Amino acid sequence: MITADNGKLDWQNIDTVLLDMDGTLLDLHFDSFFWLQHLPRRYSQLHDVPEDIAVADLHQQLIAKRGSLDWYCTDYWSRQLNVNIVELKREIQHLIAERPQTLAFLSELGQMNKQRILVTNAHPDGIAIKFAATDIEPLLDTVISSHDYGYPKEEQQFWQHLQYNIDFDPDRTLFIDDSEPVLNAAKQYGIRYLLTIETPDSHQPPNPSDKYSAIRHFEQILAIDNGYQ
Repeated sequence: MITADNGKLDWQNIDTVLLDMDGTLLDLHFDSFFWLQHLPRRYSQLHDVPEDIAVADLHQQLIAKRGSLDWYCTDYWSRQLNVNIVELKREIQHLIAERPQTLAFLSELGQMNKQRILVTNAHPDGIAIKFAATDIEPLLDTVISSHDYGYPKEEQQFWQHLQYNIDFDPDRTLFIDDSEPVLNAAKQYGIRYLLTIETPDSHQPPNPSDKYSAIRHFEQILAIDNGYQ
């Protein structure tokens, strides 16, 4: 990784910043709580089954789809579980929150004329809920869901579609994501600067990566005005 003398990224070599949403710009706690606690509880209530059975059943189904586009699809899970995933998410939308310094970081990137592109595996329904509950949308130049392309970020086809639709140079691009498999795919495609998030879920201990440099706060890579947030 090329760094400046102050230890931060050499931003003169970066034109585009690709940003994950959940666990990167937003606290992953909402999603963790939803899938591990709220959904099993509500599934149990709606289908009149013991909660421990609901937990085991959901866990098995989720693991079977992990890494696929279905794993991230609210439509798929609504059909598969016979529940309204979007409505259930709205029941706990008060838990949605930006990670510290997110708004200040996005604002500073804009002032530096960096291209700010959200690239997320989240379904458009989920993105809409997150945008309604936070202030990140106006600070993004482009929003891309993997559902737009039909491939998750873990697959090379996603990056090929992104390159076709968005004008960016992989060699002058920074990508920040909390998922190691996604970062692996970006690295394979040729994205030069890759960072992960040390604590994507504020209610869980740090989860550093053995393969990628991790940051806890955005000020570690960019001097930002914390007064913005």
